[in-house]
Amino acid sequence: MTTTEQDRAEAPRPNAMTIELNALNAIDESERSGKPRSLFWPWFAANVSVLGLSYGSFLLGFGISFWQATIVGILGIVVSFLFCGFISLAGKRGSAPTLTLSRAAFGVNGNKVPSVISWVLTVGWETVLVALAVLASNTVFKELGGAGGTVTEVITLIVVVVLVIGGGVFGFRLIMRLQVIITIATAVLTIVYIVLVANQIDFAKLAELPSGDLPALIGGFVFMMTGFGLGWVQAAADYSRYLPRTSSSSGVVGWTTFGGFLAPVILVVFGLLLAGSSKTLSDAIGLDPIGALTTILPVWFLVPFFIVAVLGLIGGAVLDIYSSGIALLSAGVRIPRPVAALIDGVIMIIGAIYIVFFSTSFIGPFQGFLVTLGTPIAAWCGVFLADLTLRRKNYSNRDLFDPKGRYGNWNWLAIGLLVVGTGLGWGLVGNPYGVSWLNWQGYLLDPFGLGGRSGVWASANLGVLVALVIGYLGVILFGRGRVRRQEALPDTDADGAAGAASAGAQAASGAQASGAQASGAQASGAQAASGAQAS
Repeated sequence: MTTTEQDRAEAPRPNAMTIELNALNAIDESERSGKPRSLFWPWFAANVSVLGLSYGSFLLGFGISFWQATIVGILGIVVSFLFCGFISLAGKRGSAPTLTLSRAAFGVNGNKVPSVISWVLTVGWETVLVALAVLASNTVFKELGGAGGTVTEVITLIVVVVLVIGGGVFGFRLIMRLQVIITIATAVLTIVYIVLVANQIDFAKLAELPSGDLPALIGGFVFMMTGFGLGWVQAAADYSRYLPRTSSSSGVVGWTTFGGFLAPVILVVFGLLLAGSSKTLSDAIGLDPIGALTTILPVWFLVPFFIVAVLGLIGGAVLDIYSSGIALLSAGVRIPRPVAALIDGVIMIIGAIYIVFFSTSFIGPFQGFLVTLGTPIAAWCGVFLADLTLRRKNYSNRDLFDPKGRYGNWNWLAIGLLVVGTGLGWGLVGNPYGVSWLNWQGYLLDPFGLGGRSGVWASANLGVLVALVIGYLGVILFGRGRVRRQEALPDTDADGAAGAASAGAQAASGAQASGAQASGAQASGAQAASGAQAS
């Protein structure tokens, strides 16, 4: 046994409370373990949120029938999480976070551009989820006869923030353990919720809902994509990177996709049944997405419902703050990953305070946020998927951190496609939500003969699909030669992942020298626990 192997064998086994120091680095072969099925837990737990019920109301807001909403809702959710499934393959093939692997497509420093966009998106999502948890707690306390109000909201905000930031700081192992608990608890209680309110469904009223036109159907489909899987694509490989390279590719895609879409499909369809049965409830959901759902519950179930709502929202926020910290590092900020998570947490707190205590509306800014950031993310997704499609070999981990390596410094084709796709995309999305700071969007709807900002196509949000297609086809048509030249070069990594340790040192860039390493887990390098151990 070599000295290195002996050190690894004798190193203390990390536990869930060990602070994970892995950041942008590739995961060493000795740290990779588990099976693809372990990916089900984090993806299912992050999306088994009662917020999914509210999407039923949001979707009917496009003016479509129950059956139309059901079809486009399911398609939007499944297709968007299928994107996540495919991107998770890159994690298995490169053993690095999504935004590190994205350097192969955009260049080592060119990737800072999509990294900033991804960081804004994930911080925005974690802020929304934390704010919803706080608002839900206030509503439940009022329903129970309590005072509610500012004191309740402040206390809940503190508790939720501590849980979310704690999960983001301690990292993968703690996240995996938390997600198993959250998955089981929220799944059981959500089933109870569905049973208790099933008598509210009125099939006669559902049958009376009028059908919508093609723009409305497309708008609903795009909204569901941006609200679910498309909001996760930039983090889709962050958890599959801990799996061995020999893991089943179909298993990685399948379990990621299945874990992501299972809960949302069930929740959205049931949400459609509730919202379509009561216009009063549907309108109330638009103002208070979680709180409105408590108005049809028996009082004795309000506390369990509160647990369902908050745990589900926290599950999603923990995954977001973990990935937003990685996005911040990928954007070039040279700090340890736990510190990056803390910085994101501070911004999250500020944003949540604004939503809870100062904002007068939720649904308008929320939908505007999804579409506005969903457009550049769709362009990035198209570029990444096309680049992944063209590759036949595993990523060179060493070159992912070397601007002079095979992936280069800046790939202007990919960056150009991101800019063009975003520019055209924003010109083809409307702002029917009444959000004043988004009135500049839709500038191409009139020149392209789509009726302008007030036409029926404004709410179709075609720009998101256009950005996705531009990114994908641009790389497929013009990027093939670049990928072939890269893969023709000699492999600089002994097993496709050797050199990850030195790459990780470059990625951390001084973070390894910080006091965060005092956890002692550094000796084993095994901070990245497998999902199978968590499950």
